[in-house]
Amino acid sequence: MQSQVLVRPSPQVLRALWLGFLAMAFAVAQVVAVQARGAPDSFADLAEKISPSVVNITTSTVVAQATDRRPQLPPGSPFDELFRDFMDRNNRGGNGDQAPRRGQALGSGFVISEDGFIVTNNHVIEGADDIEIEFFSGKRLKAKVVGTDPKTDLAVLKVESNEPLPFVQFGNSDAIRVGDWVMAMGNPLGQGFSVSAGIVSARGRSLQGTYDDYIQTDAAINRGNSGGPLFNMDGEVIGVNTAILSPNGGSIGIGFAMASNVVTKVVAQLRDFGETRRGWLGVRIQDVTPDIAEAMGLEKAAGALVTDVPDGPAKEAGMMANDVIVSFDGQDVRDTRELVRRVADADVGKAVRVVVLRDGKTQTLSVTLGRRETAEGEGQSAGSSQTPAAPQEETLLGMTLRVPTEQEREAAGLPTGTTGLLVVGIEVGSEADAKGLREGDVITEAGQQAVSTPADLTKRIAEARDAGRKSLLLLVRRGGDPRFVALSVN
Repeated sequence: MQSQVLVRPSPQVLRALWLGFLAMAFAVAQVVAVQARGAPDSFADLAEKISPSVVNITTSTVVAQATDRRPQLPPGSPFDELFRDFMDRNNRGGNGDQAPRRGQALGSGFVISEDGFIVTNNHVIEGADDIEIEFFSGKRLKAKVVGTDPKTDLAVLKVESNEPLPFVQFGNSDAIRVGDWVMAMGNPLGQGFSVSAGIVSARGRSLQGTYDDYIQTDAAINRGNSGGPLFNMDGEVIGVNTAILSPNGGSIGIGFAMASNVVTKVVAQLRDFGETRRGWLGVRIQDVTPDIAEAMGLEKAAGALVTDVPDGPAKEAGMMANDVIVSFDGQDVRDTRELVRRVADADVGKAVRVVVLRDGKTQTLSVTLGRRETAEGEGQSAGSSQTPAAPQEETLLGMTLRVPTEQEREAAGLPTGTTGLLVVGIEVGSEADAKGLREGDVITEAGQQAVSTPADLTKRIAEARDAGRKSLLLLVRRGGDPRFVALSVN
């Protein structure tokens, strides 16, 4: 049997170990402090460096006046002639039309090239017939509009200068982290050049636009800051200040700047073409929710579910309704928002590989992208030569359904040759009611199969139950726009 011997270290050894531990703790504390990166002692050097590239923008527009502001008086009233004479003296020409006046608006922007290209918000210069740029030095120049993009609220202007202008570079907004320091510059409330600082509060915010990718910051942003730059600590533009969330019109620390990685693509196209040229896939899509994933037998709720494939690039490539797009041009697709942005960023005419899930298996399609701006506004023709049977109503899944008439098919915007069931009633408090189904909707598919009679839907419900599914996937059209809804069959 082996014995164990307890060795007691000497006081000198204990002291050396303790000093070593303290040294290690100090080193770790220094590393943590470096990683935390506290507030800089001053933002003065950064502000001094980038201020010459930031500009104030003043726009003016002719605003028509009201044609007649006389009070309504009874015919023949002794005051009628008095008011008419008074108003006519203040109107040009005495014909009841007041002289138009010029309205002014203020905003901000920043120079991106030494030859005078300037970035701002579209809403800053929209409708303006005169645009003046004021530089930090006090110099003023007239600007012309190179191109605008209302979808991202961006605009590119151009000034002519006899000498090179100071400008700033774009940074990588994807590299910014929540908690990083940022600086906003601009012309808040018409007060002239002003600097505010804060941190990144959130990323990937969406307001109302299709291509939204906003950085949220608590740096003070007010009216007049629109179009101005949001800088990182290296003096690079990582956002364009666009909007604030406020109950009173002033800054409460919730401001939004369009991320630079969106801005740079739009600005490049506006500079080169004077307009945007976004890729177009040619599908209608919706997110894959957990209940839709369960109804389709998918492993996870991810990807973009194709609800309709009108004439266009995707249809030519063989894409079909009910396909789930899981990869686009070599990158996984998490949801519809991500897919829309990636398609828009892709080059028009580019052949891309699109991976879809169809009937539980993956298929790879090669799609040559079209141009979204050309395709917008094009739609499918409605109507059909088929005549439905006599209406016969039946209640299923909390809905009263029947075959639609020809007029009802046209009103619902059904594509030619499409059959379906018209929703003529919704049970209040039912799951169908909770998920937004309404009278006038048309169900064209159930369980990824076409339905044309209530008996077809009854059969699909039975098949889902027999397969052990908790819900049934319905393709619903409203005003011609399709979407998928999963309803419980238990």
